[in-house]
Amino acid sequence: MDPTRAAAGRARAPLRPGSQYTAIRYTDRLSDAGLAPSIGSVGDSYDNALAETTIGLYKTELVAPGRPWRTADQLELATLEWIDWFNHRRLHEALGYVPPAEHETNYYTRSTPAPTAGTH
Repeated sequence: MDPTRAAAGRARAPLRPGSQYTAIRYTDRLSDAGLAPSIGSVGDSYDNALAETTIGLYKTELVAPGRPWRTADQLELATLEWIDWFNHRRLHEALGYVPPAEHETNYYTRSTPAPTAGTH
């Protein structure tokens, strides 16, 4: 199955109000952290700042330089590759020049207490 279509199949129904969608993994991660998703009001720019920034990077770093895209499938595959690169290899200054996936792993490694000897 096409990975893009498989990912789309895991999307949840829109949150109310508005038409925002969230991935199951994202919602689960928020829940695990004890956070509630922010759905804001329709047209609320504060709620969309991170998404807008990421979309801007995506368009600048991938979409515009790759023009013309010959097919939607070509752009979809390039998008999946860009997301993988962005999360696993792109160095982020705000994260101490490590990729987000590495930063997250380091965070949970530091935050998870080591098991005590003699406990199960």
